[in-house]
Amino acid sequence: MNNFHPLILIVNDDGIDAPGIHHLAECVRTMGEVYIVAPLTPQSGQSAAMTVASPLRITEKENNIDGVRVFTVNGTPVDCVKMAIHAIVPRRPAVVFAGINHGSNSGVNITYSGTMGATIEGCIEGIPSVGFSVMDNSLGADLSLSIGFVAYIATEVISKGLPNGICLNVNIPACVIPKGIRVCRAVHGKWVDGYMRFIDPNGKPFYWLTGKFENFEPEATDTDEYWLQRNYISIVPVKCDLSAKSLIKTLAQRFDTN
Repeated sequence: MNNFHPLILIVNDDGIDAPGIHHLAECVRTMGEVYIVAPLTPQSGQSAAMTVASPLRITEKENNIDGVRVFTVNGTPVDCVKMAIHAIVPRRPAVVFAGINHGSNSGVNITYSGTMGATIEGCIEGIPSVGFSVMDNSLGADLSLSIGFVAYIATEVISKGLPNGICLNVNIPACVIPKGIRVCRAVHGKWVDGYMRFIDPNGKPFYWLTGKFENFEPEATDTDEYWLQRNYISIVPVKCDLSAKSLIKTLAQRFDTN
């Protein structure tokens, strides 16, 4: 990897006005040539969605971060990665950093997360990629408490890269100075009671996304949730290849035909 002056691409799913993406840019702006390419509007929960039925438009914005160029795309986080690589940045990014997301992306949240959708897209492109999230949904969350850890992780990835086909899902505990970092696995769990029912003024029902996360293995000591609850930053290595390779031979005996 070219460490002399790497191009750092930063994206998010909370949109261009979210404090997290600007904080991340401040953390890494001295490490290379930094480009922010963010959705024009919030795109949380978009996962790997990309725009296929409407035109995408790129706008360069004024910014107050020295040495950082800032662009918006009227699309999803994955659109931002694709448009950045194909139409904005002057050369191939050395890394893709997504976030800092306002809200948890631990456990099964990786499946829904636009932050991690962008991270995985960078990984698919063969670029070392990291998604950063803080366990606080508030846009006023104090992100300065973890600045040293974010800078450390970013430096490690810029200087040493990541294994092919692997990206990182980094979650940061809220409202504390982290005790340290733990590399671990995603906890097994799911969201329950996902929608609340209301009645509008015309007497017709509508639904609003809500719910809570249910941890199926609260006693397990090797998961992201376990370490986050103990005020450690969790790093979960994530594979782009979702193939269940261990089952190919078994299922081939059932389904393969001549």
